[in-house]
Amino acid sequence: MQYVLDLREIDLTRTAAAGGKGAHLGELSRIDGVRVPPGFVVTTDAFRRVLRDAPSLDDRLDRLAHLDPGDRDAVRTAAAEIRRTVEGIAIPDDLAAAITGALARLGDGTPCAVRSSATTEDQPTASSAGQQDSYLDVVGASEVLAHVSRCWASLFTERAVTYRLHGAVDHRGVGMAVVVQRMVDAQAAGVLFTADPVTGNRRVAAVEAVPGLGDALVSGRVDVDGWTVRDGGIVTRSIAPEPHALRAAPDGGTREQPALTDDQVVALVELGRRIEAHFGHPQDIEWCLDDDCVQIVQSRPITTLFPVPVTDAAGNRVYVSVGHQQMMTDPMTPLGLSVWQLTTPRPMAEAGGRLFADVTPILASPASRAGLLDVVGRSDPLIGDALQNLVARDGFLPPLPDDGPPTAVPGVEPATVETDPDLVTALVRRNEESVAAAERAIRSTSGTALLEFVLADFQELRRILFDPDSTQVIMAGMQASWWLDDHLREWLGETNAADTLTQSVPHNVTSEMGLALLDVADAVRPHPDVVAFLQDVEDDDFLDRMDGLAGGPEARAAIEGYLDRYGARCVGEIDITRPRWSERPTTLLPVLLTDVRNAAAGDGPRRFEQGRQEAQAKEREVLERLHALPDGAAKAADTKRMIDRVRTFAGYREYPKFGMVRRYALYKRALLAEAGRLVRAGVLDDVEDVFFLRLQELHDVVRTQQADLGLVRRRREEFRSYRALTPPRVLTSEGEAVAGAYRRTDLPAGALAGLPVSVGTVEGRARVVLDLADADLEPGDILVTAYTDPSWSPLFVAIAGLVTEVGGRMTHGAVVAREYGLPAVVGVEHATRLIEDGQRIRVDGTAGHVEVLDRDR
Repeated sequence: MQYVLDLREIDLTRTAAAGGKGAHLGELSRIDGVRVPPGFVVTTDAFRRVLRDAPSLDDRLDRLAHLDPGDRDAVRTAAAEIRRTVEGIAIPDDLAAAITGALARLGDGTPCAVRSSATTEDQPTASSAGQQDSYLDVVGASEVLAHVSRCWASLFTERAVTYRLHGAVDHRGVGMAVVVQRMVDAQAAGVLFTADPVTGNRRVAAVEAVPGLGDALVSGRVDVDGWTVRDGGIVTRSIAPEPHALRAAPDGGTREQPALTDDQVVALVELGRRIEAHFGHPQDIEWCLDDDCVQIVQSRPITTLFPVPVTDAAGNRVYVSVGHQQMMTDPMTPLGLSVWQLTTPRPMAEAGGRLFADVTPILASPASRAGLLDVVGRSDPLIGDALQNLVARDGFLPPLPDDGPPTAVPGVEPATVETDPDLVTALVRRNEESVAAAERAIRSTSGTALLEFVLADFQELRRILFDPDSTQVIMAGMQASWWLDDHLREWLGETNAADTLTQSVPHNVTSEMGLALLDVADAVRPHPDVVAFLQDVEDDDFLDRMDGLAGGPEARAAIEGYLDRYGARCVGEIDITRPRWSERPTTLLPVLLTDVRNAAAGDGPRRFEQGRQEAQAKEREVLERLHALPDGAAKAADTKRMIDRVRTFAGYREYPKFGMVRRYALYKRALLAEAGRLVRAGVLDDVEDVFFLRLQELHDVVRTQQADLGLVRRRREEFRSYRALTPPRVLTSEGEAVAGAYRRTDLPAGALAGLPVSVGTVEGRARVVLDLADADLEPGDILVTAYTDPSWSPLFVAIAGLVTEVGGRMTHGAVVAREYGLPAVVGVEHATRLIEDGQRIRVDGTAGHVEVLDRDR
């Protein structure tokens, strides 16, 4: 075993021995023109040897692994005990001799930096920065040895332990090395980000500097000088108000001098670009200036940046998040991404496990730009404003000729379909027949024939999804809604009149499933034994145990009937790999029990009829008021035609996606069965390994009976890292996350702005819910969440209002909120952080804002 390695012996292949920091420093020392202070690494072999001398740690590490990361007192206590034990272990003589021998080569009495270097830190997918301890100006062999022990012990700081518990990282699987380096007598020090850490722009570097050692900057004890640099030129400069140094001025006297000159800043960024190119990732670099020479004391990947889509297209590109339109901003697995790509007619860019639409050609062309901005602005004003900001940037998007061929923008061309209820009925029937045919065909298929069937069936899925008649019906409903909002605002001063007029429209399968769960609650409520049983259920095979309960067979039949119809749905349903309700029915139980507790028998049909009557009453009121206006008869006739159109077509918009997710459920069931065969054959380690293969790759695995399990493991790790990232609404090819804003002057003081999507005002208790399975609602509660896709709709019957961070007027949550008559505001940025669970809030779904009424509770 090697207990000590010189930095010059280390590169990135030695991470297991030197830890992340040590491996990066060794790799840095190999780059031409990069200076690294000399030093050595006390390896993870030394750490593990020392731990072996303390067998009592085994039981403590076992207990630590089972702690709840949210139980801070328990974590703090357990971690402190382990740290004290590690610090108290005597370093064996031969190990101490190896360390002091390496120290002597740095020079007797040399001040040293002693820094922790865990094997989990400074990785491309997780930096783990600041979790372990480092010490500066350590002098003498005994002090260095003591601080090495402290670095080992710092693997068990409360913050490091909590981080590992959240990430399900095995404490025993993490090794700790220690870097010992000669201290630099720094004139100035600081950090360099080779990409803008705020916007993510890869072409902009950010530099922060202070005089002397950089620990003053890290600790926040002093103000810093800051610069941003783009393409070799200073873009912004911010010099701290306190004088850093006094230097002789050319004309006599003295002047205040920043920590770095502009020339030094530019040179530092050039050095950083060289380091970035070597590692292949934007870097967070710590540096010192010693005798006008830059020394690098650390370089780690910037793991908080959202990845940039890979493209062969030239010039700047603009990408719009698909997840914000589909209400699924979580990352998708490779299988999920490939299935969605095969579903859609246009190829999409991928980054960070998310999908993005490249809107550059549409945005650059004057012939199509206005239509795109209009449609997107109506749907999501934050995306619309971000795109407007990019259009306004001089030279960012070279314009296409005005007379160039316009790029089609969905929703701009007027729908020409006639208002005919039979057309919707026929489309629904076509969808149902297509799903039934796929189910029959896939039932007895396996092996390569199964994969070939699934790949071929996407042609039929696309045919159903993008049927021209279907598209015309959807657009006719949307455009009628826009027409009503625009004209009734102009003629009557009505705001979002279509919200009430679209309550309880026919054929909306998403709102129907919320009412259908009320019918299931009616079948459960009369049976106390069933209710008590369901309250304690933890496993997904509970249906098999219901028959012995009084009323159990009836309740089971109702639940199974609901799952037969809607069991293909789930949170994040556009990702085929997400667990469906039919696979995990316990997901529905909190919502079902809420309906059992809060609703009354017959509430499902009663609520639908109430919404229909409110829509009819609103229609009569609007038409009567129009008749009283000049040219009122014509205005009323046009409005009646649009009301009929929106009520005929608006509900159907939810149906194509319902057919799609039912098909996804069929595919998934068959693919998991095939995965089971691959596991039994020893080709895969786990059934869910198939989630980390693209569909075409899975076809090859089934055909060859061989799989690259290393690729599967790498993709699993990447997927875990993607979950920590927040996707931007708009992203450029430079990596910049472009933010939009609400241009509002009508907000009450302190109100949170959003997009009004369902009229009305309601006050109530905010329930901040991030997981459907955790929903616990009472009558009058207002749901506050990140986003709602169709799977959240059953919860809407139990709430009084809705607030989401993501959404637009035509996204699923908004459509269902209007059907149920719930005041709703969507697109409220950071709502789940700015609103606390239990606070009383006011939601104005007409004006589009949310007020917190008891901020000081």
